[in-house]
Amino acid sequence: MNENSSSPAAPLTFHWPEYLIEAFCLGAFMVSACLCTAALEYPGSPLRQVIGSGVARRGLIGLGMGLTALALIYSPWGKRSGAHMNPSVTLSFLRLGKIRPLDGGFYVLFQFLGGWLGVAASALLIRPWIAHPTIAYIVTIPGRGGPAIAWIAEFGISFLLMFSVLFVSGRPKFAGWTGVVAGTLVALFILLEAPLSGMSLNPARTLGSALMAGNYDHLWIYFTAPPAGMLAATQIFRAQPRSQACAKLMHQTGTCCIFCGQCDETDGRVT
Repeated sequence: MNENSSSPAAPLTFHWPEYLIEAFCLGAFMVSACLCTAALEYPGSPLRQVIGSGVARRGLIGLGMGLTALALIYSPWGKRSGAHMNPSVTLSFLRLGKIRPLDGGFYVLFQFLGGWLGVAASALLIRPWIAHPTIAYIVTIPGRGGPAIAWIAEFGISFLLMFSVLFVSGRPKFAGWTGVVAGTLVALFILLEAPLSGMSLNPARTLGSALMAGNYDHLWIYFTAPPAGMLAATQIFRAQPRSQACAKLMHQTGTCCIFCGQCDETDGRVT
């Protein structure tokens, strides 16, 4: 990194675009989640009336959210910030030493802001639909198995997602497929795991819905299990000599990278 990037003020002065991108990406993901869920689960929706199978509807929601994640990760903005969109992901890269603590703190702050704004924006667009009890602002709550099963399920899917991301992105031959792997797992988790915990993976995603719904039941599950699962996966890679190159799901040569110093931070030009 250049001299400017090593100064304590550098993150505040030069990295605000990445922080805003993180808020935008999670906000966009939440808007998509609200719209997909409302379109397929609201009782008055034509799609809900046509598709009678709950499993089929959940599969379509998963497909929509997987494609949304894919689009955000491979978008120019996602490539710029690294498309964490999740405090647990950011904490994992922080544990790997791939992100500076101040950058990590602002990433987490803006992710929480983006999650709330995404649900709030959706409420402005279709409040009668997402406020309905069948949607309930897409809050994440334990399924019939109860809180313990929900915690274990959240830990498991978080571990699997982070392990897969680090495994694929840390190998140059397969690194370009990281977004595909992440998007595919999101889709599968919604289809298969959502009945157990609501499929959060993400404290910021859960809090955004909880704030709008006024429902904070079992919030502790979604603030502890995803970070614990992802940090557990991270520990495996800390012991390996070859690991993630930088704190991005998609590191692309020619794109400004605040983690690798691949950017002249005095004017934002790629070096």
